[in-house]
Amino acid sequence: MSDLPDGIEEFLGKAGWGGADIDPIPGDASFRRYFRIKSAGGKKAMLMHAPPPHEDPKPFLHVAGWLSDHNMRAPEIYAADAAQGWVLLEDFGDDRMRDWLDDHPAGEAPAYEVAIDALAALHQRPPGPFAPYDMPTYLRETGLLTEWYAPAQGLTVDKAAYEAAWEEALAPMMQRQSPGVTVLRDYHAENIMLLGDPVARAPQGLIDFQDALVGHPAYDLVSLLQDARREVSEDLESAMLDRYRQLASPDHHFEADYARLGAQRNAKIVGIFTRLYKRDEKPRYLDLIPRVWAAMERDLTHPALGPVARWFDSNIPDELRHSGGGTIT
Repeated sequence: MSDLPDGIEEFLGKAGWGGADIDPIPGDASFRRYFRIKSAGGKKAMLMHAPPPHEDPKPFLHVAGWLSDHNMRAPEIYAADAAQGWVLLEDFGDDRMRDWLDDHPAGEAPAYEVAIDALAALHQRPPGPFAPYDMPTYLRETGLLTEWYAPAQGLTVDKAAYEAAWEEALAPMMQRQSPGVTVLRDYHAENIMLLGDPVARAPQGLIDFQDALVGHPAYDLVSLLQDARREVSEDLESAMLDRYRQLASPDHHFEADYARLGAQRNAKIVGIFTRLYKRDEKPRYLDLIPRVWAAMERDLTHPALGPVARWFDSNIPDELRHSGGGTIT
């Protein structure tokens, strides 16, 4: 028990879980840790430790409360001490959508259908009390590509023209974000927990939503259907977009806005994955860049992305683009 954080047993005791078994879960985050908790009576829970000043569990608690209040399947919060970084919450089990599909490939379509249905339901709710996904945020995110990827490839690029191209491409979409919808921002197969068989339309649990903003409904669709971590075929992507259209009846700009946000998110992820390697010494993310790059190239073919596509034509060599972003060393 010596490797457990200070204060863990005191918190559990105050929460009514004194004497419970504590099983650390291996993780990738440097400051946030998770533990499986089992009481003497057999009750199970998940314990998150996100200690300040490096972490702050208050946004997670804020979004979780709003989602639960609006009948979305966030984990129930049993107890919390935000000042010390403790959150005791419902344990959704081990069936991440990504892992379940590895073992049950025939269940792919039903699993994605349930995920699409959940997004459509979320978008029928009023937007949550969260900050807007505004232009400065979009531009800051796309800037990760020129900040990290371009230097890693030894490229000297026109950063001012890059930002201007993105602003021109995204500007027509911004008015369609008002009043907007709640955007979870990382809604994909590794952050969706299966609480039963998708074929039977069992509900799916939401996690990793603490950075929620109010923005465009296409964003989380891109996150799900142009998944950096799991291959989603273009046929499945098309079928799920059709399903969403049937459920949500988006306006005639939807296809263009989906392409805009696909390119925006994928440019951001290329930058993030490069940063994880160059700054954080996590090279495994490099293998995912070709998939992200290929999706971005598809998005850039839409006329709505004309200014950005022209920037790529002028600043990123063909040999890198045709090789999925090239090899980063």
